[in-house]
Amino acid sequence: MTANLDKIMKPKSIAVVGASTKEHTIGSDIMKRLQEYKFNGKIFPINPKGGIIEGLQAYTSVLEVPEEIDLAIIVVNAKFVLSTIDQCHQKGIKGLCIITAGFKETGAEGAEAEKQLLAKVQEYGMRCVGPNCLGVVNTLPEISMDGCFAESLPERGHIGFVSQSGALGGGILNILKDLNLGFAQFISIGNQADVNAETALEYWENEEDVEQILLYMESIQNPANFRKLASRISKKKPILALKAGRSAAGASAASSHTGSLAGADKAANALLNQSGVIREYSLKNLFSTAKVFANCPIPKGDRVAIITNSGGPGIMATDAVCEYGMQMAKITDATKEKLRSFLPSAASVKNPIDMIASAPIEHYKQTLETVIADENVDMIICIYLPFLGLKDIDVAKALMEIKAKNPQKPVIGVFMTKSEFFTALSDMDVNIPFFMYAEEAAEGLHRLNQQRLWIERPEGKIPTFSNIDKAKAESIIKQSIADGREQLTTRESIDVLDAYGIRVCKSGFATTEDQAVSIADSIGYPVVMKMTSKTTSHKTDVGGVRVNIQSAEQLRAEYQDLISKLEAKGLLDGLEGVIIQEMVKGNREMVCGVATDPQYGHMMMFGLGGVFIEVMKDVTFRIAPLTDVDAKEMIKSVKAYKLLEGARGTTPAQMEQIEETILRLSQLVSDFNFITELDINPLLISEKTGEGIAVDGRIKVNMTAAKEQFGCGTTCTCCH
Repeated sequence: MTANLDKIMKPKSIAVVGASTKEHTIGSDIMKRLQEYKFNGKIFPINPKGGIIEGLQAYTSVLEVPEEIDLAIIVVNAKFVLSTIDQCHQKGIKGLCIITAGFKETGAEGAEAEKQLLAKVQEYGMRCVGPNCLGVVNTLPEISMDGCFAESLPERGHIGFVSQSGALGGGILNILKDLNLGFAQFISIGNQADVNAETALEYWENEEDVEQILLYMESIQNPANFRKLASRISKKKPILALKAGRSAAGASAASSHTGSLAGADKAANALLNQSGVIREYSLKNLFSTAKVFANCPIPKGDRVAIITNSGGPGIMATDAVCEYGMQMAKITDATKEKLRSFLPSAASVKNPIDMIASAPIEHYKQTLETVIADENVDMIICIYLPFLGLKDIDVAKALMEIKAKNPQKPVIGVFMTKSEFFTALSDMDVNIPFFMYAEEAAEGLHRLNQQRLWIERPEGKIPTFSNIDKAKAESIIKQSIADGREQLTTRESIDVLDAYGIRVCKSGFATTEDQAVSIADSIGYPVVMKMTSKTTSHKTDVGGVRVNIQSAEQLRAEYQDLISKLEAKGLLDGLEGVIIQEMVKGNREMVCGVATDPQYGHMMMFGLGGVFIEVMKDVTFRIAPLTDVDAKEMIKSVKAYKLLEGARGTTPAQMEQIEETILRLSQLVSDFNFITELDINPLLISEKTGEGIAVDGRIKVNMTAAKEQFGCGTTCTCCH
């Protein structure tokens, strides 16, 4: 269906339905913008009164137009939109851009009208941008279409931009010249009844004129489809996103550790991360990064060289480069020797290369030429401070001349000079991005490197483990449902994890003191005793976990003490019994978990666990299902990774086994998608073997969804 967007984005003829002679109306402004931008096709004004509009013959209806029409830009009153779509269908028009507001953004009545609008669009085989949008733009010279009502005409460039906000899109079109950026195509999706960000992504995937894609989004309608498209397209061209609504309410009840740390924005962040989308948190950063991608190739590595005429900014730039995890390039001896041949003796030819304050333009040119040629250099920051009457714009032009002859490596200019310099650049055809501060340049190089790493990143596979006992897990969950419990007991939770091949503690279940001792004797001391109850979820709050039990005598004493305390608190009725577990020795406690976001689905979590989880919040999230690469990245992305590597002589963790644990959890919640919360806390790293062992588990299900998946109706007996 994306081919049909050609009728919207590359039309040969446009009907403006609602064209007007009345100044400062949308119907008038759209007509003027189409003509001022010199649209290469035919324009047909549509107005019930007919006449002449902007020098063109107006028709009372699209049905009156004697020629074919590709695109109808509709700006009539909302109550006439549906009948207008009918007329467009009769005329054979396949592309619609509905500027008109008054649909789902206004409430229930408008939402119903929009539902009818979409039904007509789909029935008629049309594509529709909007309603409630700013319009569409294509700056390709053979098209030259400005079909929106922003005040300024668009600047030509190679960015595809999708905006969910019409006003924001209009504001951006107005400042493109100042930003020194240009668009190839622009789509204001408005209410996105039909065309949304995903449609635009797919359409631009193979559009040569669109070299990078920018998204302003307030919501992601279909996260799974977005991930599928974006992860493929971002390998071909950068996708930058400004996702608003970061403060949205959390996804899950705070009864789960994972749920309390999760939230809608963490889900969005995980999705964008897994899709290779570069997320920015402000418009300033969005367009700074876009400027870098518009003027720089993707580097071959992360080795940065800094050229400066002042030591201080060179050091600050070095700090910024290192903070972003990139390397300072090791300049070759041959390059140093060449630099010494023309730079003064006071200059430093180490990286950062300080040409000193007296550096003339010729030194800038020669140094940049020499450093670009160095095989150890992947990217370059060139810093200028005004000294000795040297003109900033002259230096910039000299650098751009060298860059034009050597386009193979990214070069970013840092010009700590007056704002007039940047104003002058907006009238020039630049090939280097210029910034005021070194930190901005380092961030730009970091984004280039981020894109390089994503392109090089293996695609990853979603593994399916065969050595699981799905039937056993299903049986356990069905018993919980039969009891009317959404919360599985500790024993049930651990048994489900065990059924899915997750390494759990050696354990046994006891309902009497003698049984507890018998199990402990068979496991071997020391052991841990944990109560398991159908009514008490958090065991530690009621003294339900007893550790480091060294003998049968101590176990009997602890058992008796637990029973008496539960009896005193009136909690004995819910007690199922106790779990006796091997006591795994280790100080490194991690957490694995699953929370459910109503829009994004299952969110997998990994990080530092135990008592530190809520305080340190050293956790990372990904959207399920996970690939093997996702799991590997999750483990490496937390600060606690250094603990897993074996800090201070501890046994290194079995990374592959921990990765497999996360992947098995992903398969578990994919098989039983009604699981809403799951915590393994702690996943204790054994000091003896380095294994990640599930010492405690907690699973919660959605009762209604579980019954639906199991096919449990009112007459079903499978859960009874």
